[in-house]
Amino acid sequence: MIKRLVDFALHQRFFVIGGVLTIVAFGFYALTHIPFDAYPDLTGTRVEVITSAPGMPPEDVERLVTYPLESTLMGIQGAENVRSVSKQGLSLITVSFPDKVDVYFARTLVQQRVADAVGALPPGIEPGLGPVSTPMGELFQYTVTSDSMSLAELKTLHDYTIRPRLRTVPGVSEVNSWGGFIEQVHVVADPARLASRDLTLQDLHDALDANNRTFGGAYVETAGERFTIRGVGRAESLDEIGRMVVATRGGAPVLVRDVARVEMGALPRQGAVTKDGEGEVVTGMVMKLKGADSRRVIRDVRARLDEIRGGLPTHVAVTPFYDQTQLIARTTKTITKNLIEGGLLVIAVLFLFLRNWRASLIVASVIPLSMLFAFGGMHLFGYGANLMSLGAMDFGLIVDASVVMIENFVRKLEEGTSEDRRSIFLGAAVEVGRPILFGIAIIVAVYIPIFTLDGMEGRMFKPMAFTVVTAVLGSLLLALTYVPSVASMVLKHDHEERHRLLDELRARYARGLTRAMAHGKRIVAVSAVAVLAAVVSIAFIGTEFMPKLDEGNILITSRRLPSISLGEGTRLSMEAERIIKQFPEVVTVVTKEGRPDLATEAMGLYEGDTYVILKPHDEWTSAKTNEGLIALLDSALAAIPGLEIAFTQPLAMRLDEAESGIRTDLGIKIVGPDRMVNEALGARIERIVASVEGAADVSVEIADGSGQYRVQVDRAALARYGVQVADVQAALDLGTGVAVATELVDGPRRIGVAVRLPDDARRDLESLKRITVRTGTGARVSLGSLARIETVMGPELIAHEDAQRRTLVMSNVRGRDLGSFVQEVRGRVAAEVELPSGVFLEWGGQYENQTRALGRLALVVPAVILIIYLLLFLSFGSVAQAGLVLMNVPFALVGGVAMLWLRGINLSLSASIGFIALFGIAVLNGVVMVEHINHLREKGRSLDDAVLHGAVDRLRPVLMTALVASLGFVPMAVTTSAGAEVQRPLASVVIGGLVTSTFLTLFVLPILYRAVAMWQATHPDD
Repeated sequence: MIKRLVDFALHQRFFVIGGVLTIVAFGFYALTHIPFDAYPDLTGTRVEVITSAPGMPPEDVERLVTYPLESTLMGIQGAENVRSVSKQGLSLITVSFPDKVDVYFARTLVQQRVADAVGALPPGIEPGLGPVSTPMGELFQYTVTSDSMSLAELKTLHDYTIRPRLRTVPGVSEVNSWGGFIEQVHVVADPARLASRDLTLQDLHDALDANNRTFGGAYVETAGERFTIRGVGRAESLDEIGRMVVATRGGAPVLVRDVARVEMGALPRQGAVTKDGEGEVVTGMVMKLKGADSRRVIRDVRARLDEIRGGLPTHVAVTPFYDQTQLIARTTKTITKNLIEGGLLVIAVLFLFLRNWRASLIVASVIPLSMLFAFGGMHLFGYGANLMSLGAMDFGLIVDASVVMIENFVRKLEEGTSEDRRSIFLGAAVEVGRPILFGIAIIVAVYIPIFTLDGMEGRMFKPMAFTVVTAVLGSLLLALTYVPSVASMVLKHDHEERHRLLDELRARYARGLTRAMAHGKRIVAVSAVAVLAAVVSIAFIGTEFMPKLDEGNILITSRRLPSISLGEGTRLSMEAERIIKQFPEVVTVVTKEGRPDLATEAMGLYEGDTYVILKPHDEWTSAKTNEGLIALLDSALAAIPGLEIAFTQPLAMRLDEAESGIRTDLGIKIVGPDRMVNEALGARIERIVASVEGAADVSVEIADGSGQYRVQVDRAALARYGVQVADVQAALDLGTGVAVATELVDGPRRIGVAVRLPDDARRDLESLKRITVRTGTGARVSLGSLARIETVMGPELIAHEDAQRRTLVMSNVRGRDLGSFVQEVRGRVAAEVELPSGVFLEWGGQYENQTRALGRLALVVPAVILIIYLLLFLSFGSVAQAGLVLMNVPFALVGGVAMLWLRGINLSLSASIGFIALFGIAVLNGVVMVEHINHLREKGRSLDDAVLHGAVDRLRPVLMTALVASLGFVPMAVTTSAGAEVQRPLASVVIGGLVTSTFLTLFVLPILYRAVAMWQATHPDD
């Protein structure tokens, strides 16, 4: 097959060139249409069920809203996990699905189950689904400010002018609003005036509802015409609301304005945003549609914002503060820089060894052609361009097949022959075609098991595996068609001169190999000891899931006492912002407290996310690294009493929170039926974790501490006065402004109208007791006569994991690897904490990802080695020779492990993937050498002569393939730019492993080949 393919390429050169031009055209088309992002979207398929329950405390949200919904959602087809949080007025449930489940199909399943549960929910409670986006899709955030507009006016401007236009940008799923005041008309009742007219809040509420209607009949036909009836009774101003009739007393109407003050106010707030310690602002957050191209979406959003600014008042400023374009640009620059530098190093090596600029250019041209082939595949299969899909691309790997092919062409031309040119190229190509084919098959095969990875690790490395496999397959096709075809044209005019430097290197290598073969046992023994030492030392290397990516910005999560008011929390946030802004590295600081209008996250008023936007690293003066700056910020913020903080990064925090509900490196979930027992265990575990070396930002998820006025109805008093519990509820809802009576409609705006008491009449417990309720006889009675009202501390949130209550202990890790830290914590917890019956622990966060990934790799790596062995056996038809070449794998391990030790790099998933890639590359040279030695023996050479000459003949391709593969990774191994944290372990492992595997191929492999062949000769029946 190989001979026919090469022969076709040599005879049909213009057809081959046409095919290459087709690859170029489609590749460029694909390059302009594939999505560009900083990283692949690492979030799985998930659906959020968001249910607003105004005024309902966490305990009731859990019992009346969350439990019915969870019960219905549990067991949904294909769901992996159901997680929920119940807070004041909010239930947020997250249903996770496997990646293979289409997000719209998942939403349909969830919507059907939610519809089934609606009947079990309290009246007026309507669950909804979150936007079709992911946490990594929160790609653009901005502030809206003005020096002459109030926060309420800015909020209205944003929600009804800016937000609707941004939502129409292609690729935008939602624009969430945060901060400011949502307008609401307050009908502030005067208790004394109501009492003097024998009215209650309920009477006022009912009057507002009854006097604000639009109505219509069918139609009337008269004089041959039809007239539609339209009744207009809806208020259009505050004055009209004030003139509504509440009741009639003494034959005179009682108007709203007679018993209440009508004024513009705001809905009770669940969040606020401050900036640079200067005051509150309104913010918007653009969320892209899942799978959309981040770069294009941000570009279109920026263009739309420019259009919007033209129609805004001149004193209104819309200012971006978080923009993933910057991160995309930084990572793209890293990828481009590494690929260009790697490509130049590869070309330099090619020219150094071939000393033939035409041959070097042919091989070098395979690099862009293979990449364009890969771009076409990425476009067809829906993969985007990002740090993972392109960042681990090794041009040396791409040109390996072409290097072996072109080197054999050059060697045949150097030897000189009387054959015609076409026969020379055909014979040379066929000679190395089989080892090239099997070598590439091995490289592809070692990447195939990566596609079996699940979870975050699968979403991270599958794009890399696909791109590498596609590019390598493209390079194989080019090596067997394009390279022979072009080489036969470009190299056909004269014989190539011999390479004197290479001749000298071959001579020295021949002498060294001869001496090595004379001391074969000693060299093999030393090699075995090195392999054993490497294997043993792996147990002592620190472990982690993935190195932390430097996003270029810092996110500080903060917590205060759960009972803190929003105003006091805002004051503390601005104080922290002023401290942070003093650092010269900081561009701007924005703090988001509580939750946004669309509750895609469930932060309480006591929690905040502070975005610290930083200058480029080369402009830093206070510190040179992120760790150094974090230490300085941590020390400076310690001056604010009562403020608990943890440091992370915007994408990392949202990703961790979305995947597991945990924002830190380690999360210990205490799962059990009794919330109080869980919290007590959490406090004990927190103390243990805090005492372990390396622990940072240790805390327990706040569950209790929220102040409550508990209204315990007196059943006997209710019966005595003829009052229902619903009457008590209505009186409280109306007095505190929870219940909306009607709406004021102004074009697209819907402004709620709510009855409420004056601030001084609902400020404290005694004020609430004086709220009046109408009895069954029409009299009025105070709330204090119907219920016992007392101050208690209640839960702030109630979290569930698969419908079971859980408490969470969180910790980051600094100055130590995650694996050893968790091992120590687990040992201490097991020894010092006795779990009650029905309570169990789950270990989550980054550690959960690491455990899952390492467990899968424990299956993947042996599978990779088995696949390599089977392919080697198919290639050589010999168990012994297949095992011989496979020896490259443990010897490559030596160099990879040594490089981890030398560079102080932990064994992460990135490094593990590097070992998998290394195994395939390392075996390739062994295949080429053993195949050639076998070829020489088939021609009648003696064993020693075939081994020596075969090894010397393959010196150049072995060195070239090893050098181009390793040097292609050098820029990734030494770079410090954005994304280097992920690339560095993978590249370091490959470089180190290729050094030792090349030594094995050049010296140990010939020794072992000779020993195995001699043993086979003396044991022909074995």
